Amino acid sequence: MKHVKEVATLTGISVRTLHYYDQIGLLSPGTTENGYRVYTEKDLEKLQQILFFRALEFPLKKIKHIMDSPDFDHLEALHFQKKSLHQKKKRLETIIATIDHTIQHMKGERIMTDKEKFNGLDFSQNPYEQEAREKYGEEALNRSTQKLNSLNDNEKDALHQSFRRIYEKLAALRHGSPASKEAQKAIHEWYAFLNHNFGYHYTLEAFQNLGQLYVEDQRFTKNIDQYGEGLALFMRDAMDVYANQNN
Repeated sequence: MKHVKEVATLTGISVRTLHYYDQIGLLSPGTTENGYRVYTEKDLEKLQQILFFRALEFPLKKIKHIMDSPDFDHLEALHFQKKSLHQKKKRLETIIATIDHTIQHMKGERIMTDKEKFNGLDFSQNPYEQEAREKYGEEALNRSTQKLNSLNDNEKDALHQSFRRIYEKLAALRHGSPASKEAQKAIHEWYAFLNHNFGYHYTLEAFQNLGQLYVEDQRFTKNIDQYGEGLALFMRDAMDVYANQNN
């Protein structure tokens, strides 16, 4: 076991950062009788995993969500991280090449097109995080969209009325606990509704991650919160409880 200062020295992470990881539930080591944090070998392995995700520029909230999943697999995550870091390496090599070409251009040794000047410099999204989103439930969303687009107007209207009823039921419960019997019964209806109507079987993990998208993607949040402010957040929490309880 190692104390927090030893871990800070070992990893180069500040003690304050390690305390923050504990505070948000990302990495919570055990404590001694005197209240000092102590890190086991398992804790250090988890910290290594966290830092691999940080190397891919994943936000802490996303890392916690992935690693808290009941289906999270340490070895599988390492393979994903290795693949993504190779992609990042390739992207950095492209950026370095763009710098070299720019230097040559400024020296008059070559002519660059406007497009070439920005090779590798598109930072509009994190491609590694996008791949993780696809891995953790995005496929279900795509299939659901395809299924919905295949319905006629009458079928779409009937479907809309059904999920509206469930949303209104959840909205009426949103000021209570997402773990309550009533909330869990209603969220079970939502889980069954999704699996019955959209041509895709949501695993508990996919269902849990779908709930996370409800609050991460403002398009979802806006649409869901039409039924009651805070409903998207309540559904996310209720779906998380449901997935953990039924795993």
